[in-house]
Amino acid sequence: MSQKHQVILIHPDAASKPAPGAPCNGCGVCCLLEPCPLGVVLSRRRDGACIAVVWDTEAHQYRCGALSAPADVLQQVLPRPLRHLASILSPGLAALAKRWIAVGQGCDSTVELDGPVAASETSSTMRNDSPPKRI
Repeated sequence: MSQKHQVILIHPDAASKPAPGAPCNGCGVCCLLEPCPLGVVLSRRRDGACIAVVWDTEAHQYRCGALSAPADVLQQVLPRPLRHLASILSPGLAALAKRWIAVGQGCDSTVELDGPVAASETSSTMRNDSPPKRI
């Protein structure tokens, strides 16, 4: 069986990924690797970081924007003529997100992490001064 290697950029202050089944700690690995079913709908893709994942600076955690800032996510994903509906639709998106992302169910990511890369391996075009973590 071949292993797939992929590099994802994770905030340097993010917590380490918990073991599968352990409580979610907001590490962001799952959402930065690929979107959940709701994220597929919002991001319009199956691979890569979810469009709704946001870094919460105060909590030092990644959050699902569909749950924590649904109006902002809707402003981002709705066609321009429908963006005025974001505030009306945001409670529904938050309720849907709570169900679809399985809040309180624990980590369901079985991804194995390799650890952070050395600063010399990071791209010169990266905006973050700290090296990303590699999975």
